[in-house]
Amino acid sequence: MPANLLIVESPSKAKTLQKYLGKDFQILASYGHVRGLVRKSGSVDPEKDFKMKYQIIEKNKKHVDAICDAVEAADHIYLASDPDREGEAISWHIMEILKAKKLISPEKTFKRVVFHEITESAVLQAVANPRDIDFNLVNAQQARSALDYLVGFNLSPLLWRKVRTGLSAGRVQSPALRLICEREAEIRAFNAQEYWSIHLDTKKGRSKVAAKLTTWQGKKLDQFDIPNEAAQATILAGLADLPAQVHSVEKKKKSRSPAAPFTTSTLQQEAVRKLGFTTDRAMRTAQQLYEGINLGGETVGLITYMRTDSVALSNDALAEIRGYIGEHFEKEYLPKDAIAYKNKAKNAQEAHEAVRPTSIHRTPESVKTFLSPEQFKLYQMIWKRTLACQMTSAKFDTVAVDIAVGSPENLFRATGQTLVFPGFIAVYQEDADDVDDDEDEARLPVMTEGDVLPVEKLSGEQHFTQPPPRFTEASLVKSLEEFGIGRPSTYASIIFTLKDREYVILDKKRFTPTDTGEVVNKFLSEHFTQYVDYNFTAKLEDKLDEISNGSREWIPVLDEFWTKFHKQVEEKQALTRAEVTHEAMDEDCPKCGKHKLSIRLGRRGRFISCSSYPECDYTRNIGDDPNAAPVEPEVVPDRTCPKCESPLLIKLGRYGKFIGCSNYPKCKHIEPLEKPKDTGIECPECHKGSLIERKSRYGKLFYSCNTYPDCKYATWNPPVAEPCPQCKWPIMTIKVTKRRGTEKVCPQKECGYSEVLIPPPEKA
Repeated sequence: MPANLLIVESPSKAKTLQKYLGKDFQILASYGHVRGLVRKSGSVDPEKDFKMKYQIIEKNKKHVDAICDAVEAADHIYLASDPDREGEAISWHIMEILKAKKLISPEKTFKRVVFHEITESAVLQAVANPRDIDFNLVNAQQARSALDYLVGFNLSPLLWRKVRTGLSAGRVQSPALRLICEREAEIRAFNAQEYWSIHLDTKKGRSKVAAKLTTWQGKKLDQFDIPNEAAQATILAGLADLPAQVHSVEKKKKSRSPAAPFTTSTLQQEAVRKLGFTTDRAMRTAQQLYEGINLGGETVGLITYMRTDSVALSNDALAEIRGYIGEHFEKEYLPKDAIAYKNKAKNAQEAHEAVRPTSIHRTPESVKTFLSPEQFKLYQMIWKRTLACQMTSAKFDTVAVDIAVGSPENLFRATGQTLVFPGFIAVYQEDADDVDDDEDEARLPVMTEGDVLPVEKLSGEQHFTQPPPRFTEASLVKSLEEFGIGRPSTYASIIFTLKDREYVILDKKRFTPTDTGEVVNKFLSEHFTQYVDYNFTAKLEDKLDEISNGSREWIPVLDEFWTKFHKQVEEKQALTRAEVTHEAMDEDCPKCGKHKLSIRLGRRGRFISCSSYPECDYTRNIGDDPNAAPVEPEVVPDRTCPKCESPLLIKLGRYGKFIGCSNYPKCKHIEPLEKPKDTGIECPECHKGSLIERKSRYGKLFYSCNTYPDCKYATWNPPVAEPCPQCKWPIMTIKVTKRRGTEKVCPQKECGYSEVLIPPPEKA
């Protein structure tokens, strides 16, 4: 056995490193985290300095055992988990496991190894210069983990009791939800305001010119100075039959600088805007590029570590990039000196670099045949952005022409710009969200002061102000960063959680809060205001950063947070469910006439009902006309309720028609209007019903027992009537992913058995 053992997180990374380090090293992977908090109450004990109870993660137990066996045989152990807080904590957890198993001895050396790119030179240099575990980073990660645990395990049960079972609240996910809900409230409250603009169509020679009225009767016009059609008609009448003449021509030179190289945040934003990725997909693809791609027999990490808030580039990288520009572009494209970018993020880790290719000479085209389509797109974008960041600015000639109609007191302005020198734009240009088309991009003919122009057309155009746009994944990431909510490495998981909990939905790539999301946000905003406050969340993140750089102790931070938070949780136990989920309306019930209506949260979302429900059973959907005549539900012929034998009715709910008992709410039996597809597979939990095909409220397919709600077993993947060969669970399921292809998996998470049936398509 080799005397040297190097432990990394990823098995794909292990294969690459083995080639670099040779037969003197054994490389093993931990497969990510090796220990986690015990998922039950009391795993973080505030009474004992927030002592934390950890356990080995079941699915990684065999990998931990392999590491322990290898440590016994090795003399020098190198801990090479990822170069961030999580990675530092993983190395510490491995050491704690080894300590518990009495595998640490004076004869063995244990060192931490950090590299930010998987290239031979970087890896060999890191192994030659190891260090000890940085306990500041470990404590920062422990503090973050404890905070998330304390919030989740105290707020979530409160939500179950006060709103609905199965909900969750998170320390950073909740302020992110608040952002989306507040934007939705702004949109609903928005009142469009009318305004008009006046336009002149003219020409110089054969070139058409479009201009907009900016000054009328000596007054410079603001947006709402022409408020309606009558006002614009008056102006058009005042301009009719008047001659047009060029009043002034203003020429300027303008330059545009390249954007900084990618950080985690800007990489996610651009991947969403340019490539149509989700933030989660962008990070998964970047991880693959970082860990290594097989380039025809040689596995190479194509990019540096993708979790970084730094825009710095190493001197070696700068020299290589500038050399490439000098070799492949004319001299005007290479600045005299390397361009340095300043970090905007607080506490940016200067030791890290921006996300960049490990070698600029490894062009996208040269590796295209070895990459999947999404890997190629992301690598090409990173490569181009890195190259462009060290190129000269783009140069433009801009021109603004004021055209007087009738007199110099009535001015129309035409603007345009011409790209004189492309500079970095020859390679890459940054995208942006919700930006109007730039009218300045038009090219204007040469005009001089005093030129007489024909008035071909004068017209008015009606406009209405628009509400603020809903968030896209890119604009949400940008706002999270601006408010200091979470950290770039957590943005993808924040967004995934919001979608997974069905607090938000993506409609046309924009976030809309669901009824459940709005009720949860209302509850947290009203009763836990401080903990969804953007400033409070950002300050807490800053404290975690200060723990990581050693300027603050972690126990006092937890103690300060917990003392106030725990007191507030205890105070809110007295709230009733109605106080949380009901919203009073100033409208009398049209059925009983005695009580007011209220907005309530039901299983299928929010609806309007009488506040005396169930004494009065009046209900209607939000948005329905309150004065419309009630529609009598249709009786289902030749059938009665299987629970109480009352007639069954075809009812209309928020998500369409369904069958329900006429004796509701005393009997709450419901069933879908169309009979669901029966798989014929016996329910593995109750062994009484069979699994049927259903859809979630947002259209996602799943399989559940047909005796629901008596049996609540459900699984997302298509079931197979075959026991698991590992844990003997009565069914298996079929799962299809791009990364692993079609595989047969055990639906029991603690088992984790899987068998690949059809591998993913091979890369071209």
